[in-house]
Amino acid sequence: MNTAIYVRVSTQRQAQAQTIEQQLEQLQSYANRQGWQIAQEYIFRDDGYSGARLNRPGLDQLRDQVAMAQINRLLVLAPDRLARNFVHQTLLVEELQNRGCQVEFLERPMSQDPHDQLLLQIRGAVAEYERTLIAERMRRGRLSKLQSGTLLPWTVVPYGYRCSIEHPRDPAGVEINPAQAAVVREIFSRYGTEHISLVQLSWHLHELGIPSPTGKDYWTRSSLRSILKNPCYMGQVFSNRTRSCPAQQRRSALKPIGRKSSTRQQDRSEWLLVCQIPAIISQEQFDAAQMNLQHNQQFGKRNNKTHEYLLRTLVSCGHCQSSCFSCARGKGYRYYVCNRRIVAKHLEGNDKCNASYIPAQQLEKIVWNDICEILQHPESITQAIEQLQAGQWLPQELQARLAQLKQAENNLQQQLERLTQAYLVNVVQLDEYQRRRAQLESQIQASVVQQQQLTLQAHKKLEVANLAQGIEEFCQRVKTGLSQASFDQKRKLIELLIDRVIVTGNEVEIRYVMPTHARGETTHFCHLRLDYFYLVSQQTAS
Repeated sequence: MNTAIYVRVSTQRQAQAQTIEQQLEQLQSYANRQGWQIAQEYIFRDDGYSGARLNRPGLDQLRDQVAMAQINRLLVLAPDRLARNFVHQTLLVEELQNRGCQVEFLERPMSQDPHDQLLLQIRGAVAEYERTLIAERMRRGRLSKLQSGTLLPWTVVPYGYRCSIEHPRDPAGVEINPAQAAVVREIFSRYGTEHISLVQLSWHLHELGIPSPTGKDYWTRSSLRSILKNPCYMGQVFSNRTRSCPAQQRRSALKPIGRKSSTRQQDRSEWLLVCQIPAIISQEQFDAAQMNLQHNQQFGKRNNKTHEYLLRTLVSCGHCQSSCFSCARGKGYRYYVCNRRIVAKHLEGNDKCNASYIPAQQLEKIVWNDICEILQHPESITQAIEQLQAGQWLPQELQARLAQLKQAENNLQQQLERLTQAYLVNVVQLDEYQRRRAQLESQIQASVVQQQQLTLQAHKKLEVANLAQGIEEFCQRVKTGLSQASFDQKRKLIELLIDRVIVTGNEVEIRYVMPTHARGETTHFCHLRLDYFYLVSQQTAS
């Protein structure tokens, strides 16, 4: 039996204070007393990760190992080390136990006794409440210091400034970094007076050989935008400029979404002036940059409606997994282009994507013809479903097998009854009776399990049959008028049925999402992903 250890601390300060090492020492001492060996690869740790989140690297590795049946026992110091949230605690413990991993808490051991289970739930709720209180007290304390002007609102010093090493958040220790300040002035001067785009500004800085704030040889648009919108460069430090909100977009639909939150700028009336620091630019330069940001946002190429793109926001690059955007070249020739080829055209080596321009007219023709083919021949979808279910639907055969198993179970029950009668009249001795009874009960249990599995399989086959019927009805309804469909009608149908179009060289992969009911086109698009299944179509561009 493999035993694992999981330890966690919430902040880097706790990690530096060796509290995670103390957890490890206690858990390893307990394992040694029990005679359990802990392999180094089965020690999972999260240094500086909040217990309110499930997105933790150490916890993810632990859950993966448990899912592969590599771990049978897990030692944790206390339930709040596993998760602070009561619901998360319950889900994790249930998940691990269902996969054959026994969870043991050293400080607060539990059992299957209802009282222990209730106590675990109460402790989880208290830990969650305690975390909420701590967060609220920290928020109010931080707000008090910000209002008094004794605490800087940032944890990372803005580009162009430097702070005291001993007191990095003391406003009195803020100084101008001469070298970086020169770059900041160049950014505001070039962007505010020449009315260029952020991409052009990035190219300009790359040509000058100026590294980004993170030391890379190229500047991202988000880095430049954050500098241009930060009022600290004109000497005013504000807090409460942004707020956290759910993520609105992803860099690529083919990559993990990562954190499910982003930031949005607050209304200017809600900003809180913290203090004054040395200014790098003037108020006029800052205002000129804001005007150019607004102008580019309104008149940017993304708002150009001169050309229509049937697959807008749906095309991805098969080489680097990034999204493709649409553009026009020359005499109105339309293309889909990988984002990492154009925006980062100055990148070198593995960072730059060398995918070719994708002719929009040819790609849209391939995709639209494939949609028409599928809608006019829905039997291909039914075949794909049957392949997904690994075989044809044969309800008669399933019913016959169920009947055979039921008959076998009845025969075994009759044998068990005869065996019991023989024991009662002293024909069979006790030890022989117990041995044969155990064999018969084992066979009966195996028969019952097989019947349950076949019943479940029959339900699945019935669901697949209903699914195929619903898809055929859907296709019959929407295929009418495909040849005379307008651009808006085509676009609406494509948004409904296509998840992504992935282009890799001359190969086009179309990932469909087909509705599982006949009225699928009346359901809002955001809800379709829950009851759609994927159908992948491979095409080769000539």
